[in-house]
Amino acid sequence: MHTPVTQRTFLSVALASALALTFSSAQAADIKARNVKFPIVNAIDHPQGLGAQKFVEVVNQKSGGKIKIKVFPNGTLGGEQQVAAAMQGGTVEVSMMSPAQLVGTVKEFVVLDFPFSFASEKQADAVLDGPFGKKLMDYMPAKGWVGLGFMEQGYRSISNSKHPINKLEDIKGLKIRTILNPLYVDMLNTLGANAVPMPFPELYSAMETKTVDGQENPETTVDASKFYEVQKYFSATRHIYNPQMLMVGKKFWDSLSADEKKIFEEAAIEARDVQRKAARAMTEKSRKVMTDHGMQLNEIAPAEIARMRDAVKPVTDKYAAQLDPELVKAFRAELEKTKDLK
Repeated sequence: MHTPVTQRTFLSVALASALALTFSSAQAADIKARNVKFPIVNAIDHPQGLGAQKFVEVVNQKSGGKIKIKVFPNGTLGGEQQVAAAMQGGTVEVSMMSPAQLVGTVKEFVVLDFPFSFASEKQADAVLDGPFGKKLMDYMPAKGWVGLGFMEQGYRSISNSKHPINKLEDIKGLKIRTILNPLYVDMLNTLGANAVPMPFPELYSAMETKTVDGQENPETTVDASKFYEVQKYFSATRHIYNPQMLMVGKKFWDSLSADEKKIFEEAAIEARDVQRKAARAMTEKSRKVMTDHGMQLNEIAPAEIARMRDAVKPVTDKYAAQLDPELVKAFRAELEKTKDLK
């Protein structure tokens, strides 16, 4: 039995219309062709790079290929401070970095750097993805950025070329590179180290030439940047949990349509979930790579971690005193509420 011509025509038209709707939904929305720069300081196969790639993929898909984002890894467009300034100026559109890099401008972010605050990644997720994380991001637009969400860098620990750190006294005298953040400098100096702040792209050569003895970063960073070539010991101090802020410059954000903003926001959530899972899986893989390349990894007894926490309490108190007491109170309330999440 043959389908009548009119019915076939109708079906063809209906099918063509459905396909057109499917393929042109992005075009029908208010989406412009854009070329976007997305610099990061880590390697493309670092969890930071994986998160960036996922974000690019989702934005590309949701924009029908109109918004093209190019990732620039390995600090090729500069360190975080340079990139953050370029985003304020509008010459760089998107990046991902630790909120700790922004405390010179958004002082409230320093609460996330209070040493030994987060007992687990699950606790960090709950605090950052909830009202408190939103409250922190609300401080950004006035300073020239817009936060889209928190990804993960992980727990920072100390590596060095001299000896393992098993107790507080073992930190004494070590020249440790840290980020350009006063709390980090004060924390390391209080622990007995000589803190040396410098941009990340300069770090490998500084360790190679023994300008510094070591540095503090998560295992995935040590692995991705091949620090095992110039470092012998990695000691799990886990002194600060570092999220990564996926952010855009406000100038760029204000140029986007509502449809484009929605794409960026949805892509940020999808990328966040993929990135965190990858970051946590990669930590274990990175530990194996580090030992395979001759690094000695060691855990630190809970009693010694407690001593370190007590030693840096004056640092936490100093920076807490510089903030709105209500913000600090809200942060501590969130930590208390989520302390049993493992």
